[in-house]
This record gives sequence, structure tokens and C-alpha cells, in this order.
Amino acid sequence: MTIKHDSNDKKVFWGCFIALIATAFGFITRMLLLGRFQSDFAIDKVDVGVLQGAGVWPFAISIILFSLIIDKIGYRLAMVFSFVCYAVYLVMASMAYSSIQGVEGEALAAAQARGYDLLYWGSIILGLGNGTVEAFINPVVATMFRENKTKWLTILHAGWPGGLVLGGLITIAMSGYTESGDWRVVLGIIAIPAVIFFVMLINARFPVSEREQAGVSYREMLAEFGAFGALVSFGLIFAQLGQVFGWSSTIVWSLTAAVVVAFGVYTRSFGKPLLAILIVVMMPLATTEIGTDGWISSLMEKPLEEAGRHAGWVLVYTSAIMMVLRFFAGPIIHRISPIGILVISSLLAIAGLFALSKTGSASLTVIFAAATLYGVGKTFFWPTTLGIVAEQCPKGGALTLNAISGIGMIAVGILGFPFIGALQEKTSSSVLTTQAPAVAEEVMVEKSYLLGKYQGIDPDKKSAITDESALSALEEADKAGQFDALAKMTFFPAFMLICYLGIWLFFKSRGGYKPIELASQKELDAASEY
Repeated sequence: MTIKHDSNDKKVFWGCFIALIATAFGFITRMLLLGRFQSDFAIDKVDVGVLQGAGVWPFAISIILFSLIIDKIGYRLAMVFSFVCYAVYLVMASMAYSSIQGVEGEALAAAQARGYDLLYWGSIILGLGNGTVEAFINPVVATMFRENKTKWLTILHAGWPGGLVLGGLITIAMSGYTESGDWRVVLGIIAIPAVIFFVMLINARFPVSEREQAGVSYREMLAEFGAFGALVSFGLIFAQLGQVFGWSSTIVWSLTAAVVVAFGVYTRSFGKPLLAILIVVMMPLATTEIGTDGWISSLMEKPLEEAGRHAGWVLVYTSAIMMVLRFFAGPIIHRISPIGILVISSLLAIAGLFALSKTGSASLTVIFAAATLYGVGKTFFWPTTLGIVAEQCPKGGALTLNAISGIGMIAVGILGFPFIGALQEKTSSSVLTTQAPAVAEEVMVEKSYLLGKYQGIDPDKKSAITDESALSALEEADKAGQFDALAKMTFFPAFMLICYLGIWLFFKSRGGYKPIELASQKELDAASEY
């Protein structure tokens, strides 16, 4: 079908695009400041992972909860809420920085703890804002460009890598602030796209959702998501909230069970089987893309510094690849089915991550060649999955389209980031124990996180080491842990590949991949929200 789009549609699309750039600014500025956060607040890699996760897992809460009510409250209110979240985040981050300035001696530890808490809770509010952005941009674009959802959702999501590129370049140019200066200036650049999208969208005309115009009831929407979707999404949400507020496992499981039973009784549906599979796959997918992006600058810091380059260049480079490929996704999607794209992407991601794990002592050319494989591999994972959900589960409306993003983000926040950090810590400890047992005995302690206990290097004990040979052993162990983590990460795209091949065979048995059309163009063109 061919649909004409007026100037309002274009304005709304580009406003949504810039809103997604704002989420990327919030992400990359924090990722490129991880070293400063670790030193300023005296935390270890798992604590850094928890801080990273705090900016990610709240995404799931806001995107899922808003998706349940967004058809009632409207896209505009969701947009305003996201803008307010960014403003509050900047205030709290500024307070975190100020709390440790000029503090010395015995009072420093308490000041660092206060600063960390402020940055942690500010990051949670940032995550809520980011989730709300996706809660309105995905259904808006899927409705406006319903004739080719996968293509336009992929182009929309070029805003994410585009924001990483632009934000990364700005942050790298501000290296004086990231290395030793006032890092509030770096975090503050998120205000630029935030103000722009707010001005563009505050008086724009948003479309009425495809689900509503097709007459699909609220119960039918929930049934598409089903009890399984409720189990995974709310199970992860309550598990994370349990960590934050100290709930027992009994409380977490009781709350999850209550929601699942309520979904089951009300909808009488397990959920659409294809959606259930995509929900499972979304968790390793998010860890492969977002989780690796979150750590890659620190992972590649040493080899790039030795080559005379800023560690952020790998993330900027891979993001630039994603941005270009997503902008020109139309011909690729036309020639290859969405499932075929995911199969190819998985193969490239496996090769790219494994190649990156071997670049510890490689030349700059080899590092960026490996990064190219990884960058191309991860490009289409997220938007293609959203496109498939929009095309195969249209009755689910904003809920199914947004919830799968929320599940991915909370999975990487609660599990992915800390898991990658724990992988590094475990390998570093093992190498140190083998190569320098005396040093290991001096600095290693038992730690724990959601997935269990592990042996890690205590940052305070490490900072007290002055012997050159011991410091050298610690550096080698740290490097081994970083690159071993990348090699082990290939498990995630390998699992995804198996699932995508199964889905490809399923569609092939049914005559090939075909989108499900929910309503006629005439019905949808008749409505708009002012």
C-alpha cells in the first residue's frame, strides 16, 4: 500500500528520532565516564556494572507501564514525562559531583557513598525517561508508517547509533572534562536533544494507534502478550526492585505470581508462541548489543591507548556503521527477509566478538577490523525484532511492541552488565591466583550479585599495593579478564542463531515470511489525535 505523509507526520517522525538521540546521549556520556566514576566513588567493576544497570533497567518499568495506559493518556503526556526525567537526572548528577568536591581524609568515604547513591538514583530516573521515550516513539512510527513497519522502525532506530556517534565525538572532544575535569559538563549535553525534541513535539499532532482503529479490545491486546510475557517482564521487574529495596525472594515470587495469575485469568492466554520465543531471545540480544556497548570502551582502553587513540573510538566507529546501515535499511530488508537478516547478524556478531577478544596486543588496524565485524553484526538486531513484533503481533499494539524492548533493557540492566563485570572479575582473579598467588591472597575477597558469588579484587586493597611486580601482575590479570569476557560473550549470539534458524524454518514451512495486516488503510487514515 502507498500512504502519503504530510508535514506533521515528518515533524513527528524527526521529533521521535531526536528523542532517541537523547537516550543515546544519556547512555554514551555515562559509559565514557566509567573510569572517573570508578575512581571518584571508589567502586569495583561489579559496582560499576550495577551503576550502568541503574540507567538501563528502569527503562523496562516505564516502557511497560506506559504501554499499558498510553492509548488512554496519549503520546504527548508520555513525551513530557520523559523530558522532566532528563531534567531531574541532570540535577541529581550535578549533586553527586558536588558531594565529593573538596572532601578529604576520613570524611571522603562517606562523601563518596553519598555521591554514588545520588548518581545511582539519578541514573534510575534517566532510565525511566529513556523507557518513556521508546514507549511513545515505537507505536507512533509503527502506526504512521504501517505500510512498511520494519523499514521505518529500523530507520527510526538509526537515532540510537547516531546519538552514540554524535555524543561520543562530543565526549571525546571534551576529554579534559572526562579525565580530570568537571564531568557534569559532559553529562549535561543530553539537554541539547532533549530540549529540541520537546519543542518539536509539544504541539504536534499524534496518530491514533492502529490497534484502536481496528477495534481490537484491551483484553485482546493483553492476550497477545499473555501470561508468559507477564511472567518474564514482571518477574525481572520485581527481581530488580527486590534488589533495590531489599525484598526477600518470597516477596518477589509472590508479586510475580499475582501478576501472572491476574493476566492468565483475565486473558485466558499463554501469549502468542512466536512472541514468547522472541521474548526469550531478546534477553541475550540486549546483552550482546547494549551490554557489550556499555563495557567496550573500558575493555579496549589499553590497546587503544597504546595505539595513541581514545578508547571511545571503537564504540563511535561501530555506532557509525549501525547508523549508516539502518538509514539505508530499505533495500536490505526488501532483498532479505527480517528473519534472514537476524540469522546473518548473529553469525557476524559471533565472529566480531571473538575477533575483538583477540585484540589485546593487536595493531589499530586489526582492532577496527574486528570492530567492523561486530558493528555490522549488531546493527539490525533490535529494530528488526521490533519490526517482526509489529508485523506479526499487531493486536498487541503498543504493549507487545514496547514490552519486548523493556524486557531486553531490564535483562541487560539486572543481569547483563553485572554478568559481564563478574566475568571479568572471575577471570582476573583466576589469572592472578595462578601467576601471583601471594598478591591474590592480599587483594582478593568474596563478593556476590544476583547470579551468585565470585572471587574478586578489592579496589581498596588494590590501591594500597605499591610493589612494582605486584602492580604488573594485577595489570596483566585485569587485561586477561577483560578480553576473556568478550570471548565468552559469543555464547549469546550463538544461542540467538539457533533460535532464529528455528523461526526461519517455521516461516518457510508456511510459505515464507508475511506481515499480518490488522486493519484497512481507509479505516486508519480516518483518525488522528489532536
